Amino acid sequence: MIELLFFIAAFIAEVVGTMAGFGSSTIFLPLALFFVDFKTALILVAFLHIFGNLGRITFFRHGLNKKLLLVFGVPSVILTILGALLVNYTSQEILKLVLGIFLLLFSILSLAKPDFRFKSSPRNAVVGGGISGFLAGLIGTGGALRGAFLTAFNLKKEVYIATAAAIAIAVDITRIPIYFGSGFLKQQFYWYLPLLFGIAIAGSYVGKKIVNKIPQKSFRKFVLGVIALLSLKFIYDGVISLF
Repeated sequence: MIELLFFIAAFIAEVVGTMAGFGSSTIFLPLALFFVDFKTALILVAFLHIFGNLGRITFFRHGLNKKLLLVFGVPSVILTILGALLVNYTSQEILKLVLGIFLLLFSILSLAKPDFRFKSSPRNAVVGGGISGFLAGLIGTGGALRGAFLTAFNLKKEVYIATAAAIAIAVDITRIPIYFGSGFLKQQFYWYLPLLFGIAIAGSYVGKKIVNKIPQKSFRKFVLGVIALLSLKFIYDGVISLF
């Protein structure tokens, strides 16, 4: 029963992430923590994330911005390594606290300033790539921040999707072996992977089919509100663990 609820949550996260534009990791990671420990959640969510982005890069591979891929992607990969390595040296409760604070700040900023974006410059591309990669490695989700930086470059939709997906795949390919080598994925969870692959494809497909049938602004606000509520739980748990 627990496994079934986990996979249902993964499917919902992929559908909602596709519709809201946050990416599945922002939605699924806090949900996965209700079923598994933080380290297991990190690697399972990373697999769902990479499966979903493989589909996007396949459909939009001709839209890649190669220059931005290098300027933004290389710092992302380098800092992802540092973030992923630090997971082993940081308590899971502290990581939950950091995750909660990040999600709360993200949801508040997105609700208060829905059109917020950084200025487009090579410096911001490097900084944005580095910070988002570090967060992805450490707490499993950096896509929201990555999107905030990438939207500053006014890319065409297909170019944005392809470039963001390619960077996300590079980050996931970097962090998954580190998580794997650190023993985050126990053998009992191996059979989850093929199911997560199918869920990622199905969830992305369903999300794209219904995205135009729901008012985006209202839906986005609802999702951000849910993320904010989930973040409060992790902040509370993290603070309690410190005392």
